[in-house]
Amino acid sequence: MNPAGVNEKDKVQPFYVFFLVHAMQTGIGVLSFQRVLAKSTGTDGWISIILAGLIVHLLIWVIYKIFSIVPGDILTVNYQAFGKWMGNFFSLLFILYFLILSLTVMISYIQVIHVWMFEEVPAWSFSLVFLVLIYYINTGGFRTITGIAFLSATMTFGLLFFLFYAMKYSEFTNLLPIFDHSILDIWKGTRNVSLTMIGFELILMFYPFIKDAKSSQKYAHGGALSTTLTTLFIYLVSLVFYSQKQLVMTIWPTLSMTSIVELSFIQRFEYIDVSWWAIVIIPNMTISLWAASRGFKRLFNVQQKYPLWGMSLIILMINIFFFDIDSLNILARIINPYGVIFLVSYLPLLLVIIYIKKKRNSL
Repeated sequence: MNPAGVNEKDKVQPFYVFFLVHAMQTGIGVLSFQRVLAKSTGTDGWISIILAGLIVHLLIWVIYKIFSIVPGDILTVNYQAFGKWMGNFFSLLFILYFLILSLTVMISYIQVIHVWMFEEVPAWSFSLVFLVLIYYINTGGFRTITGIAFLSATMTFGLLFFLFYAMKYSEFTNLLPIFDHSILDIWKGTRNVSLTMIGFELILMFYPFIKDAKSSQKYAHGGALSTTLTTLFIYLVSLVFYSQKQLVMTIWPTLSMTSIVELSFIQRFEYIDVSWWAIVIIPNMTISLWAASRGFKRLFNVQQKYPLWGMSLIILMINIFFFDIDSLNILARIINPYGVIFLVSYLPLLLVIIYIKKKRNSL
């Protein structure tokens, strides 16, 4: 396995971690999480969002604690904690997870394009365009990827302003009643909203690319807090805009709300809306595929462009031969909740193992 050393010129300033974390967390899940959350917790969904946000902050703390003991990336930590064979096995699981994450985001967004814009255009043509763009961004290095994440984060905040347009149709009594669900329902809602909150775990791969990485922890927490507040705001606006029954039946509540914007010089604002979301979602696919290909590079000592080609081809083939709504549901069930359960259970366990090894001077 190659060392995780990174040239100083390829590193980014610590404050960019805020944008990297926020850009990775804010993705396709933001368009549809309200529907699933409303089914389980209704008007108490805000509690589930806050609880999920607190869990994310705890896991970010765990990640930085791990790297304070074993500097590098997750592959280095796995190797130190479990040895060559078991460590490489867990590293392969992370590579597969990052690949599936990128695939899930791409297929989900292409589904949105099909429904809202171009129903007759085959899925593989969109995936080919995205993959060419992702490859081009990745060849620019991590600094270029960071720049795209910065652009994406700023565009996200811009999209939030369109939600204020929906506020004039709001009915604030829809927020009632509160504290009307059991703890089990709240926990189920927390699990359901997890797909909207994941993405912070990419720190496990890009940590070596941060200058003075230890000082970036506050920015990682800031990015996660920004995502939590954004998700909370979107959910509350959805509650007052839709009735409970409408929210449960609407597949993409966020898009439906922002598409009602009326401008005198634009007839179909939803076309601009869906296209704008592409800029928000591209970093999700780009950083995930970068992490998967870099992990493969480090694990098997090959140039990163080769696994990037191979993984892009796999994603393209899946879009050609297996793309349908059932495949999307299967992917969603893999990432959410099993991917989240893996992160929540594995990272604390990893911290305990390397902490014990450090105490025994066996690292």
